Amino acid sequence: MPRVFAASITGAGLALGLCAAAPAAAQTAAPASGKWQATYGVSLIGLPIGTAQVTAAIDPQRYKLELQARLTGLAGMITGGRGAGAATGALAQGRPVSAGYSASGSNGKESRTVRMAVSAGTATAIDISPPVEKKPDAVPVTEAHKRGIIDPLSALLMPVSAGQSPVSAAACDRSIQIFDGNARYDIALSFAGTRQVEGRGYNGPVAICNARYVPIAGHRNGRATKYMAENRDIQAWLAPVGASLVAPYRISVRSEIGMVVIEATRFDSPIRAAEAGEPNVRQAGIRN
Repeated sequence: MPRVFAASITGAGLALGLCAAAPAAAQTAAPASGKWQATYGVSLIGLPIGTAQVTAAIDPQRYKLELQARLTGLAGMITGGRGAGAATGALAQGRPVSAGYSASGSNGKESRTVRMAVSAGTATAIDISPPVEKKPDAVPVTEAHKRGIIDPLSALLMPVSAGQSPVSAAACDRSIQIFDGNARYDIALSFAGTRQVEGRGYNGPVAICNARYVPIAGHRNGRATKYMAENRDIQAWLAPVGASLVAPYRISVRSEIGMVVIEATRFDSPIRAAEAGEPNVRQAGIRN
């Protein structure tokens, strides 16, 4: 998932796209109004390489998300990598529905901006400047690939069906369809357990999800794509950010050069830990 990791540290979408709307048939309670803000540290094989901050304004009808990210330390000195993103949309029965998405990123040598309009789950207009050079081995993106999708930043907010604990299998068990303006991919999540976290603005349980990356279109058929498609060492921790919404607290991905971890250093939420309501917390396997 090099494309997905790169997106997270350049502003094209934090959290590796491990989030999306619940199945259309699921009914969810109205989310709590409020502001969610989280700061993340990014590390590679235990060494800090970047930071990211996400801010969300949420009310029962709509949401707005903003992201700022940059590489730090030696990685930042060498590449100057930084990025930003924004997304807006509606909440239909508590389910995020994208309306607009933009992202920009720079690595010191080049920069790129993506703007995408979305209507009823379909990407209706896309502008990428400068355009991405299409390689001969890239899988073509068709109009069909632009339907039934959510943008990678809106996908940070995940709904949980009414009556279900936000830190249970209901937070994880789903298949996701993400389009970032250039590539279409699925993420398959499965429940692996729960765990207690504390001391970073949120004290309470998180749902542990194992994840699989499924390339659909826009990717190149090469070694890196094959490696990530076969990767069984991807995991996300999800924490409540509303009465029926969860968002990433921690993500770990084994890359070809070592483990990448994106973890909250501050996670402020409009919901209290007690509202998460998970009395029987069981530990899940943690990959460092």
